[in-house]
Amino acid sequence: MIVKTPEQKKAIKQGMLSNVMRQFDNAADIIGLNDNIRKILEVTNNELVVHFPVRMDNGEVEIFTGYRVQHNNSLGPYKGGLRYHPTVDIDAARALAMWMTWKTSLAGLPYGGAKGGIQLDPTKYSNEELQRITRRFTYALGDNIGPELDIPAPDVNTNPQTMAWILDTYMSTKSPAERSTNLHVVTGKPIGAGGSQGRDRATGYGVFLNIKFWAENKKIDLKDKRFIVQGFGNVGYWAAYFLEKEGASMVAVQDAYGSIVNEDGISVEDLLAYTQANKGSVTGFASAEKLDNADFFGLDCDICIPAALGNVITAANAPKIKAYLIAEGANGPTDVEAEEILLKKGVTILPDILCNSGGVIGSYFEWLQNRNGEIWQLEEVLEKLEKKLKESFTKVIETSAKRKVDMRTAAFIIAIERLEETYVQRGIFP
Repeated sequence: MIVKTPEQKKAIKQGMLSNVMRQFDNAADIIGLNDNIRKILEVTNNELVVHFPVRMDNGEVEIFTGYRVQHNNSLGPYKGGLRYHPTVDIDAARALAMWMTWKTSLAGLPYGGAKGGIQLDPTKYSNEELQRITRRFTYALGDNIGPELDIPAPDVNTNPQTMAWILDTYMSTKSPAERSTNLHVVTGKPIGAGGSQGRDRATGYGVFLNIKFWAENKKIDLKDKRFIVQGFGNVGYWAAYFLEKEGASMVAVQDAYGSIVNEDGISVEDLLAYTQANKGSVTGFASAEKLDNADFFGLDCDICIPAALGNVITAANAPKIKAYLIAEGANGPTDVEAEEILLKKGVTILPDILCNSGGVIGSYFEWLQNRNGEIWQLEEVLEKLEKKLKESFTKVIETSAKRKVDMRTAAFIIAIERLEETYVQRGIFP
């Protein structure tokens, strides 16, 4: 497994917050954002840190620290994932919550941005321990989350089962008459617990669609294009799955345990089956060779999909990148210095707040279905998802051309202008 020192972890977290602020400042300067509105958007609305005890399988009690940061709710309830990872802390949650605000605004959703999680390595705990940790965290959050206030979703190392535990715990704190009206307190739930068809693949499918839209815009055929994926979890798998169906070839994969490569292509389904049988790790896959982690981003390919954690593409490895398209499946995978290098090289970056927004759009559809007592079929969900993402992509491409800026700056401009309009129209209380 790739292990980072405490100093490296701290640098990553600080870097993410610095990145999102620099991205915001850049776009805000270009549009001449009102200074008073700028002051509001530069800070978070609420920051919650909870410490809570949980009894382990051996009978000992362990204290955990959980976070929930609510950045802005001028457009609607806070929305954002909960992640279980050693790098989770208040700075990481702030950065990710801000990105969620821009993401939901860009997508035209009636949501604000939030993020949070628990600082832990989930591989060190049993399933029963994770259930108790999740339920105790939910209880500690209390009324700081809610179906019309703040709606969590899965993120790194959390999944539909995690959401089902949160849902059950939250509903149990309500009176019997109120319980069924709180089904939309979380999204990304299992189908049987009120989840939506298609939510499982929404983020990865959205990454694929953005690549497809870009290729169509550039009149490029995806058939036989070579792509590499960092992170073979939910997002990386589904993005690879749909790209492979389009005729593209996955030639390398990197995860927390190591990297593998096969110039002739790696079967997405075969690798999935292997990881499911080998504790989620891609290392040791028979139909590929081991690759040094430092060489991953420098591989010869057309498309690079970072779909793991933030700040993985840096000034150190950006010069080695040969891909001409980077599709950000993760949040904040490319730091500002790296982006400058890549743009000068002529590399196109499909920014995270556009490229991976399929997840929050899918969550919105689930939230609507729960709210209205409806059940949509998979085809309907995917059709609506494609339509919504195409609208966002088209706006970004048009703004990029009109303003003569890169796609990330264009995406931020659209997101910030929507928020600015809201404050101008509503005013500031009192």
